Amino acid sequence: MHFGPDLLVLGILFVIAYVLGRLGKAIGLPAIPIYMVVGLLASPNFHLFPLDFIHTDYIELIAVFGLIMLLFSLGLEFDQDEFFANAGKLIISGGSYIAINMIAGFAFGFLVGWGTREALVIAGITATSSSAIVTKLLIELNRLANRETPMILGVTVVEDIFIAIYLAIVSVVLSGETAIWPVIGKLGIAFLFLVVMFSVARFGGKWVSRLFRTKDDELFTILFFGLAIAFGGIGEILGVTDAIGAFLIGLVLGATRYRNKIEHIAIPMRDVFGAFFFLNFGLGLDPSQFPEVIWPVIGAVAMTMLLNVGAGQFVAKLNGLGVQAGINATVILQNRGEFALILATLALAAGLDPRIQAFAGLYVLIMAVAGPILAANSEKIGGALLGTKKKRLAAAAQQAKRERDPMLLEEIALVEAATATLSPGENSGTEEYVDRVVEQANSQSDAEHRRDRDRDRNSDAARGTNGEY
Repeated sequence: MHFGPDLLVLGILFVIAYVLGRLGKAIGLPAIPIYMVVGLLASPNFHLFPLDFIHTDYIELIAVFGLIMLLFSLGLEFDQDEFFANAGKLIISGGSYIAINMIAGFAFGFLVGWGTREALVIAGITATSSSAIVTKLLIELNRLANRETPMILGVTVVEDIFIAIYLAIVSVVLSGETAIWPVIGKLGIAFLFLVVMFSVARFGGKWVSRLFRTKDDELFTILFFGLAIAFGGIGEILGVTDAIGAFLIGLVLGATRYRNKIEHIAIPMRDVFGAFFFLNFGLGLDPSQFPEVIWPVIGAVAMTMLLNVGAGQFVAKLNGLGVQAGINATVILQNRGEFALILATLALAAGLDPRIQAFAGLYVLIMAVAGPILAANSEKIGGALLGTKKKRLAAAAQQAKRERDPMLLEEIALVEAATATLSPGENSGTEEYVDRVVEQANSQSDAEHRRDRDRDRNSDAARGTNGEY
């Protein structure tokens, strides 16, 4: 085989992805929609560039590696100690968020009218956040120290567990099995696999750590990558998908003392192979199907944003946080990404309605672009809705007034300090002077306050006259 033309095409696409990625980063966009757009531009259904692949099978195989590494990293980053330490609170918060979105998404899937199995897939596509985009936004927006951040991360942790269980159920449903006992048998195998792997992750970390006793980084990398691929295969053979197998072995390796080292090596691998996955998904998109799914996509976007407003405030209230924290949580958690595309890929492989792929692709493109933009401006949105900006300006003005005449304040402090040791009735002249100074300061503060209030009223009246309201 001669791979020269295909390698040239891939190289060009990655350079284009780099250029667009730099431009996207400048306005706060994540990489996922950019990789999808690059794949779409290079697809045989989109004739903008004269690019074509002679061999596509190996591209799909590399994309499978990307899928496996995405889910492997998700399992690796799962914080078991955090989850079990706050299990009750996290389950209530995350479970409430997922339930609100899942029920509405399932109902929406039936309204679309593509079929029952398609409705189940649509519910999953619209119900869960993108852990990659959520984490990236929290870091880039410097919100790791915010009060709502532990709540947001807690919701994503519960979503990770939900994804594992949901994929196990969906894999059985997508298999097309209709007889009751085979379905029960497949579900039983899937859940047994989940229980065994979760148990090993929880209690067998020390034993698994012994496998990684090597100082050779090359052998270390080969071992964990081999395990990720192997358990992806085991998951596929057991009927729970390669994605869930990779997630569970990542969960197990995340419980070892080598977690940080594995994560340090795995993240660049995830980014490269993940780029192949999103690029390959874009290659499979057919723009001619977009007009057919545009209204369902618009409906799904509107539903997701509206539901997340309510779900974000509800979860914030459960955690004793305010409205602004709820707004911050809403715009962060509404981002959709890799899991929606994984579900669409599984649905397409199972022979479901091909419009699912176009629906998921266009939906993720819109949500992954709008989400970060809204997240970057959530404080401004909250300020506009709650009037917190005016309150902050008023507080700053009051602080400025207090600092406007430091000489007078210093004079008061010095005189009070000088008279602190005087006995009652002693040096009454000094006390009278202190009283005059304090009264003068208070009168000056009150006069300034009245002047500022009158100026604000005149300014508001002028804006009303000019038609700004």
